[in-house]
Amino acid sequence: MIQSHSILDVADNSGARRVMCIKVLGGSKRRYATIGDVIVVSVKEAIPDAKVKKGEVAKAVIVRTAKEVGRSDGSYIRFDNIGGTGR
Repeated sequence: MIQSHSILDVADNSGARRVMCIKVLGGSKRRYATIGDVIVVSVKEAIPDAKVKKGEVAKAVIVRTAKEVGRSDGSYIRFDNIGGTGR
């Protein structure tokens, strides 16, 4: 589960390496985000000459979490490696 101030690794080609969740979208009292949810992030680390720069604010979609997610057929999906942070 992702919440405000969570540090996340980026899994796209925008040039951002690491971002911090600022806000979970979907309601004023919404606290956690999971796979498929949209969040607002701030870029904390980016590669040189990237499309996004450090300090920019953007929207992001959660595609991987360490917490398992139940599927409608009763199975669970979980990702072992969510990044090189060790968190």
